[in-house]
Amino acid sequence: MSKHIAVLGAGGHTGGFVVAELRRRGLTPVPCGRATDLAQALADADALINCAGPFATTAAPAIRAASRAGIPYLDVTAELEVITDTFAGFADAAIPVVPAAAFYGGLGDLLATAAAAGRAVDHLTIAYALSSWRPTPGTRATGRVSAARRDGRRPVYTGHRLEYRPGAAPRTDWTFPAPVGTQPVVGEFTTADSAVIPTHLDPAEIATLMTANAVADLHDPDPAGPVAVDADGRSAQTFLVEVVARSGLTERRLVASGRDIYAVTAPLVVEAATRILNGEGATPGVASLGARFPAPDFLAALAPRHLRLG
Repeated sequence: MSKHIAVLGAGGHTGGFVVAELRRRGLTPVPCGRATDLAQALADADALINCAGPFATTAAPAIRAASRAGIPYLDVTAELEVITDTFAGFADAAIPVVPAAAFYGGLGDLLATAAAAGRAVDHLTIAYALSSWRPTPGTRATGRVSAARRDGRRPVYTGHRLEYRPGAAPRTDWTFPAPVGTQPVVGEFTTADSAVIPTHLDPAEIATLMTANAVADLHDPDPAGPVAVDADGRSAQTFLVEVVARSGLTERRLVASGRDIYAVTAPLVVEAATRILNGEGATPGVASLGARFPAPDFLAALAPRHLRLG
């Protein structure tokens, strides 16, 4: 019998990709809107995937609802503060809780874990190259919520902890693998990776870089979001993520590339849900993708349909 997966925020941009990916895999999505009675919707569900941001208002109630139903909870939040709140508030949950099973948070965590290969890591660099970034209304809304919680300061992971700094972020250049090459980047562009990776790896520093063109797009007042250019609804946006893990004098690099950061979130979170429902990585409590699953195997499962690995 097909597993039933409740999708909170199924009508949103990322939620639509998640619903399509569930159907592609032979699973039955149970779309849930913000006004849905979750207790009723989850009565016959096997798992809950939360795609409804801002997650500052939806994550905790949804986790409690999943806990009452006795089913796994996964979300696609990129909100650092929500992730840290989830780890702090639901550590003793009786169900598997997986925050940030998405492009930001999940992919970087898997790459960093695979690059570490079981060794201690002193320093991580996560460099993002996006050909463009037309944020969805949901991304803009969650960004405003996070900025308000930070009082306009920038989060930076240094000295084994997150700290918040005022002022403009530094800028430099970074040489990505071909065909991207050397690009101007914004430094200290801290993402959800810096909230999940330290929960199971212990780097002293996590340096996150983002191509300057993508940062400019993110702050463009034009509200137009992603434009679909193929039958799957993906935009023309391409991405390349390079992770450099340094341990003493040893350095290891891993790269993943693909199309559309919102679309690729769907196979990440659905792969995780499928594995948990099959009994893999189903330990109760809060844990990230990199902590729950063998990272190289998980990444390989997404290639080459969704990711190119190098």
